[in-house]
Amino acid sequence: MTALHLAPRTSNTRSTRIAGILRLYICGALLVAPLLLTQGCKKKSEDKVASQSDPAMIEVTPALAANLKLGTAKMHDVTGLLRVSAHIETDASRIARVGSPVSGRILRLVVFEGQSVRPGTVLATLHSTDLSDAQLALIKAYSQRDLAEAATKRAEQLVAADVIGRAELERRQAELLQASSVASSYRTQLRGLGMSDGQIQKLITSRELSADYSIVTPKGGTVLERKVTIGQVVQPADPAFTIADLSSVWIVANVPEEDAGLLRKGMQVLVQIPALPNQKIVGHLSYVAPIVDPATRTVQVRMDIANPEGLYRPDELANMTFTGRVEQKLTIPQTAVVRQDNKDYIFIQVGPNKFLLREVTLGDEVEDRRVVQSGVTEDQPIVLDGAFHLNNQRKQNSIKGGK
Repeated sequence: MTALHLAPRTSNTRSTRIAGILRLYICGALLVAPLLLTQGCKKKSEDKVASQSDPAMIEVTPALAANLKLGTAKMHDVTGLLRVSAHIETDASRIARVGSPVSGRILRLVVFEGQSVRPGTVLATLHSTDLSDAQLALIKAYSQRDLAEAATKRAEQLVAADVIGRAELERRQAELLQASSVASSYRTQLRGLGMSDGQIQKLITSRELSADYSIVTPKGGTVLERKVTIGQVVQPADPAFTIADLSSVWIVANVPEEDAGLLRKGMQVLVQIPALPNQKIVGHLSYVAPIVDPATRTVQVRMDIANPEGLYRPDELANMTFTGRVEQKLTIPQTAVVRQDNKDYIFIQVGPNKFLLREVTLGDEVEDRRVVQSGVTEDQPIVLDGAFHLNNQRKQNSIKGGK
């Protein structure tokens, strides 16, 4: 009885366990399936977002790709253009710094900055006691010379009358020679102080002293600078006025030492002045310094330029450009360049019908090509022609993706 009773219970228990295990598997499958489905969908969504997250990337149809011209950047002979900063200077042969050769106090100013003057124009007058002292010395010297001359004439008469000996005549002649030398010395001194021969002769004749001195310009031109005012005491070493003839000026530049080997007198240069953006000045170097400035390690060059209308002003900034050496440089055609936001870009092929917009740094323009400074190498495939249309397609895709 007991054995018959236990057998069914054992069978029922085993069936119950199997059923429970099956239920667990089914429940687990039901729970895992949605999770796997969700993760799969999520992965597909992430892949799609990843493919659209880079706005610089574009994948085109084979038809559009067939209209693009692909290639690489090429090495090209480039004649370098050396650009250096320059400035305008007054022609040193046409400038005069005028001062007073005597110390004195300024009484009157006749001209001011910006005025045009001719040679011999009075710029200012001053009162100088040094001048009057020199005039007094000259008058005394001529008085002594006149006395010595009269004494010599009397001695000649007395010698002729056999009243005095010849030795006395010779002594008086020596005194006359000495007095004449002193007078001539003071005359030269007054001439150095700015008095003309006519003024000196008038002083000798009239014996009237004048302490007023006129500062006169030896050159004509434009008054660039005035450094004196009424009442100011000036010394002989002090410059009072700067006068310059601006009908011709210099354009001066300092070229780096490493490029100095390219320089030669007569070399053609192009000058641009920012203050006159519509003017391009073509000329030739009139001077190349024979030495290197040890402080700046540069070589100074200059160009002469006519300035009849006064358009070019001293100390005005300029740029000087001249032809440099021929070098091999990496270049790309103009049609490969996309200009956007004041920057230059090109399209690089990164896969079949797949391109990446990349920023590049470009240099000078050579014929219909641009020199590449950075951003692409010689072995990278790029879009040589059709970049403009490809960029428009990229922008349209970006707008659609944003929606």
